[in-house]
Amino acid sequence: MPTRVLIADDQALIREGLTLLLGQYQELEVVGAAEDGEAAVALAAELRPDVILMDLVMPGMDGVDATRQILALLPRAQVVILSAYADDESVFAAINAGAAGYLTKDSGGEQIRKAIETVQAGGALLDPLVQRRLLDRVRAHSKHPHGEPPHELTQREVEVLRLISHGLNNHEIAECLFLSEATVKTHVNNILAKTELRDRAQAVAYAFRYGLAEEE
Repeated sequence: MPTRVLIADDQALIREGLTLLLGQYQELEVVGAAEDGEAAVALAAELRPDVILMDLVMPGMDGVDATRQILALLPRAQVVILSAYADDESVFAAINAGAAGYLTKDSGGEQIRKAIETVQAGGALLDPLVQRRLLDRVRAHSKHPHGEPPHELTQREVEVLRLISHGLNNHEIAECLFLSEATVKTHVNNILAKTELRDRAQAVAYAFRYGLAEEE
């Protein structure tokens, strides 16, 4: 069954281009396109897509508020931001709203397809430029460079979190740490519970914020 995708962007050319682009992939089905945040929320409630490709800057309701409202209505949906902006404020606002992916608009079709596939499988995917900005911010303003891990995370949970920040899924983490996928899933759930984060995208931002993304 194909992944149902909703596109939200205020530029008709981009909506039409993305619809044509994603139509090349049999595993994807574009079920609708919205010209602003309010329309995106309404269409999401009506069409119940699996993944929403969301622009950030739109007239009226912006992509951050639309993301927050859509995820309140459809907790199992995933939002991938597709924006011309990769500044700190935009990135953190989108992730805090619950976005599971963040790409810039110069991303190619394969990158967008991979992002949709990754978030639909429960992962998180951030554009390399976005990851670099997160890392630069951490290097300049690390809150926890030394000492015990924050929020009483165990060393194993820190290892799992570090691999999440590198973009690995549960299967890949299990292979790296010689654990079962069930054990990795338990660690991930514990990390999210202890840190009060919503999903893996927020976990990635958390790892960078606390200086846990890099190898010690």
